[in-house]
Amino acid sequence: MNEIFNCDFCGKEITEVKKMFSSEDAHICDECITMCSKVLEKEEIKESKKEFQMGLSVPVKIKEHLDNYVIGQDEAKKVLAVALYNHYKRIDKPIVKNVELEKSNIMLIGPTGSGKTLLAKSLARILNVPFAVADATALTEAGYVGEDVESILSRLLAAADFDLEKAKKGIVYIDEVDKIANKSESSTSGRDVSGEGVQQGLLKILEGAEVYVPVKGSRKNSSAETILFDTTHVLFICGGAFVGLRESDSAKKSKKAPKMGFLKKEDEIENKKAIEAKELISYGLIPEFVGRIPVIAELDKLSQEDLIRVLREPKNAITKQYEILFELDGVELSFSDDALERIAQIAYEKDVGARGLRGIIENIMLPLQYIIPSENNLKKCIITKDYIDKEKDVILEYKEDEEDYSNTKEIILKKKTAN
Repeated sequence: MNEIFNCDFCGKEITEVKKMFSSEDAHICDECITMCSKVLEKEEIKESKKEFQMGLSVPVKIKEHLDNYVIGQDEAKKVLAVALYNHYKRIDKPIVKNVELEKSNIMLIGPTGSGKTLLAKSLARILNVPFAVADATALTEAGYVGEDVESILSRLLAAADFDLEKAKKGIVYIDEVDKIANKSESSTSGRDVSGEGVQQGLLKILEGAEVYVPVKGSRKNSSAETILFDTTHVLFICGGAFVGLRESDSAKKSKKAPKMGFLKKEDEIENKKAIEAKELISYGLIPEFVGRIPVIAELDKLSQEDLIRVLREPKNAITKQYEILFELDGVELSFSDDALERIAQIAYEKDVGARGLRGIIENIMLPLQYIIPSENNLKKCIITKDYIDKEKDVILEYKEDEEDYSNTKEIILKKKTAN
């Protein structure tokens, strides 16, 4: 009489399962082995996640890091935080359960001065990885005067101190990609050497391929030293203003709309919709190029309140930089609240974004930077709205032993009025 074995884990008989494994008096069925294998695999993934997170914060922490450098743009920060976290998880574990994790490059779309380049730079700071910036308008199709697309990787290699393995895990920000869009509706007799041709040239490095890169950053030729560069793990972030991206749709609606009236609620909802790939294709980017940048983050135009925060809050705020410069001369510099509000108002009215704040402050501070280093016993300098509007002189506070400083005020006022 044949003995009937039961699984010591689930109790099933040998007739109820496909296979029963036995060792002396112990028995286990194939179903329990499969279940135990899955449990072990999950535990292994959890352990690798803990080990991985030692070098990279979770998306919430990444966004908090970005908040230290970039004001506003919360939705774009969340998109970038998740994309960065997933990208470097992919580098750590490129294949899990026989599933290959593909790279997701990022497209940043927003007006000038909204923080596109600063966001990309701040991301690179998180992991201390090599970071390179390239201007798409300087790139040309192979064989023409200008920079080859491979020169982008040369910059990344240089940023990594020519450490190839380190460069392969870096971040590249390609600015002004909207300028290489083919906006012409009719064919031209000449070659589009800086438009669609460049898009075609960027395809292979965006997706991930091995390309020969000139080490010295020069154009590839028979005499240039080259190195084989695999871009599989390089994260590409593309940025552009894409002015008039939805202009065609709004133009159609304006024809139907009355000459006077208010913006309809449906129009507001339409403007808030996420930008889709088909809109970028209509703008002039080829489908193959758009397909290799699946993550799209849209940045909003900074409000006047945002610009005030840009002046005050970031670790490297322009006002803090000037405070340090004056401190090196032994002078305490401060900006009154109404002065910051006035500077932000000027930038908002000129529509120059956060980038334009530096130029405005440079003009305001130039007369003071010229005179103050030669002043003795100067203790404090206060910038006010009246000084910016050239209605009153700057407020200067001297140490108690200073005898007379009226001439200094007069010189500063004359210099300011002359400008």
